[in-house]
Amino acid sequence: MKNSIKITAIFAAILAILFIVPNASKATTREVTDESTLISEINSANPGDTISIQNNITITQPIVIAKELIIEGNGYTLTGSEGWTSTSGNQTMFTAQLSDAKLTLRNINLVRGPKYGVQSYDGATVILDNVNITDFNYGGVLVNGGKLEVRDLHLGRNGTGANNGIEIDKGAAATNSPTLVMNGVLKSDAAENVVRVADNGNLTNFTIENAEGTTNKVFVTGEAVVLTDEYNNVISETVLPDTVTPNVDKEKVFVTIAYNKETLRIVVNKDEKITADLIASHIVLDENHKIDGYFTDESYQTEFDFNQAITAETTIYVKISEIQVEEPAPEEPVEEEKDETPKTGVNSYLGLATFIIAMAVAGIIYTKKQ
Repeated sequence: MKNSIKITAIFAAILAILFIVPNASKATTREVTDESTLISEINSANPGDTISIQNNITITQPIVIAKELIIEGNGYTLTGSEGWTSTSGNQTMFTAQLSDAKLTLRNINLVRGPKYGVQSYDGATVILDNVNITDFNYGGVLVNGGKLEVRDLHLGRNGTGANNGIEIDKGAAATNSPTLVMNGVLKSDAAENVVRVADNGNLTNFTIENAEGTTNKVFVTGEAVVLTDEYNNVISETVLPDTVTPNVDKEKVFVTIAYNKETLRIVVNKDEKITADLIASHIVLDENHKIDGYFTDESYQTEFDFNQAITAETTIYVKISEIQVEEPAPEEPVEEEKDETPKTGVNSYLGLATFIIAMAVAGIIYTKKQ
């Protein structure tokens, strides 16, 4: 009897674990329409919960997140108040803080604030997916010893004076080095300082990763941090401080392509060969034009050697010429062949005679019948 009771109790405990525990840990969605409710729901949310924005909201103070959380903006806008109430050092609108924090911002617009729009601090991860950030006084995003993953980010003008889109930095109290992961699309209204590495004495190294298939990429050359499009054309470049060492899989160098009074810059792997097809793929030819060759000088005297690896910044001059199209010779008019047969009228007379004979025969037959 006692054994039966023990078995029943164990079975009941197993059922409780199977049914109660999953329900308790299931992520939930919390809808908010104003700042106070937003802060309250963030503070009470369980790790993995989703905060769903249901209205445009005015933000008056920094919001700090130290857990895994998704904020679904549903296309709404969070705007920083002119009367910002915080006097603390952190005056960023959203900060993911320390290693337990993983903040995903999705389908949301962040507008105006005294410092940054978003910050990933000291081991925290921030994921930006269809996010617009504009009009923040210090910059759009601060990667402060944390990790930033860009999936779909549009940067308006951020920073007072010079633009400051994404700032890679490490504060004095941070123990981790920053990491930037490109995994999609990064667009900016300003071309300068889209990605900028801080020179504050605390930052000594950082990591750049480009996920497979990402549209925009961030590379590091010897002296610059470079944002490129999907074809590795340079969109923006910012000086890399001498005191900072990047962690990258392959070092890059610039190749400048000069043709028809135009120039464009691409990045390629250092110490690797490039091909004529690669250079040609970046050139848009006018109709009836062709590439005649690739040269090391603008006077087209020395051909570029594609068998040599690229070890430093290089310029390739592309000679282009117009294709000469020969005009077809005019066709001579073709004279119609003349009918040399004499016009005697025999055919006409023969037809008339045949008709008369037929009528005569018909008349004879008719007479006999009468």
